Amino acid sequence: MLLTAPSLKPLCVRGAQGCREAWAGLLLTTFLPENVVLPDPASYISCSAIPPFCFAPQADIILWDFPKQELLARLSLHEGKVEGLSFSPRGIYLVSLGGQDDGRVMVWDVSKREAVCGSPASPRSAGNANVVMCSSCRDEMFVTAGNFTIRVWELDAATKKIHPSECYAGQLRRITVCVQMTDDDDDFYLGTTSGDVLKVNTSSKVVTACGPQKKKFSMRVTALLLPKTGGLIVGTGEGTVALCTGSDFQVKKRMRVEGAVTSLTCRGRDDQFFIGTNKGQMHRSAYATFKEELVAVCHTEAVNDIVFPEGHSDLFVTCSTNDIRVWYTPERLERLRITVPNVTCHAVEVTRDGMVIVSAWNDGKIRAFVPATGEPMYEINNAHNLGVTAIAATSDCKQIISGGGDGQVRIWNTGEKTQKLREVLKEHRGAVSCIKINKNDKEGVTASLDGTCVIWDLVRYVRKQMILDNTLFKCVCYHPGEYQIITSGTDRKIVYWEVLDGSAIREVQGSLSSSINGMDITSDGVSLVTGECVVGAGERRSY
Repeated sequence: MLLTAPSLKPLCVRGAQGCREAWAGLLLTTFLPENVVLPDPASYISCSAIPPFCFAPQADIILWDFPKQELLARLSLHEGKVEGLSFSPRGIYLVSLGGQDDGRVMVWDVSKREAVCGSPASPRSAGNANVVMCSSCRDEMFVTAGNFTIRVWELDAATKKIHPSECYAGQLRRITVCVQMTDDDDDFYLGTTSGDVLKVNTSSKVVTACGPQKKKFSMRVTALLLPKTGGLIVGTGEGTVALCTGSDFQVKKRMRVEGAVTSLTCRGRDDQFFIGTNKGQMHRSAYATFKEELVAVCHTEAVNDIVFPEGHSDLFVTCSTNDIRVWYTPERLERLRITVPNVTCHAVEVTRDGMVIVSAWNDGKIRAFVPATGEPMYEINNAHNLGVTAIAATSDCKQIISGGGDGQVRIWNTGEKTQKLREVLKEHRGAVSCIKINKNDKEGVTASLDGTCVIWDLVRYVRKQMILDNTLFKCVCYHPGEYQIITSGTDRKIVYWEVLDGSAIREVQGSLSSSINGMDITSDGVSLVTGECVVGAGERRSY
């Protein structure tokens, strides 16, 4: 089974042995809900999220049958946010922790899909609870911790009540960020915003150790891992991963990764462990060598455009906030990253000869790069007043066509040393969302958020046809025969239009719930693929 709730936050993984390897590539290379906890039964996984308040004041927990990819149940009691989830050792119970506006901890019966009981997660004298972790051996015990609160809970299944026991920390006042339970349940460890680690005895409910004492970790302790080889592995907000030993948590080994560590999890054979970061990276390291190896990587913000070079399927280019990346599909690895700080790339295009990557940016510039090295080739300043939102290149690689947030379509003559504005086409009143050019470079089509699609004569630079519809057009493409164009947008419909007179030929319902933001068609015209956005997740459909 699969348990999810919508979110676009980086992933945190803990838990099961059997399903780690199968999930590692997917979970740490995509944006999935935070606080993912894998229980021992390999068919379960749990996720928590923050729903948009304008759509759902309740934070649903969704239970899925992952092999069948079917929704089994929605568990809806928390309000505003689900802070964390954890399965009991045998997968009998699921413990969920609500956010600040909810403040409750709930125990769910997984088989019956219903709540067993609930209680305020922290005392009134303390702050909010941030993390929850079930026992490693007993289904009836779990731990919560947060702002100046540490509690060990016991579930009485007969009376359907949970009873908390406060843990004594003496003069220590800490805000807990992460928790890890030992395999024998004798102790559990807490990572704090102060940069130290607390060790708490489960039986006495007393903090028995705190460290490091002299040099604490920078930018809080964000993840913990207890390997069977001994010691404690600590991940921090500055990207440090350290192996600590002894009651004073003395650092024996240390390595550094890019970004804050969001998760640590061990491999099934227990000779290696994985590191997830908020930069969308997953690293692998052996306990013996304690050296990181980059395994997978992804964008940390929304992917705005994807393009394959003409005639090549082994490479493709994506763009997002701050960067453009080139990927190698057979190995599913990133080959090149082009970084431009503090700006967003809206669209990207590879010229037909494969020699130039042309990109459109929200600062109003068109930037071109060498695909092999990522070195800048040229830059067109002030290409559009309200940012460049769409771009395309002709097949002879001598011209590029750009669309902007001001609704203008501009044609540029480009060379290695000079780039000149050739023509400005003014028909749209809203941002240009997509540009396509036919094979002989004599005709093109632009889609706009003003509800129009314009077919252009690129020889005389005049409008041939204008298509009007009650929608915000997000995408357009030519049918392989080039006698029809296909459009889609916020009305969720896929519409075929005649190029000759602009009349509608065919209409298909492309989505039942959300806008269609991307679309492409195969070279034989048999299959059409669309991409849509739903609240907190993405969906792909093919026709």
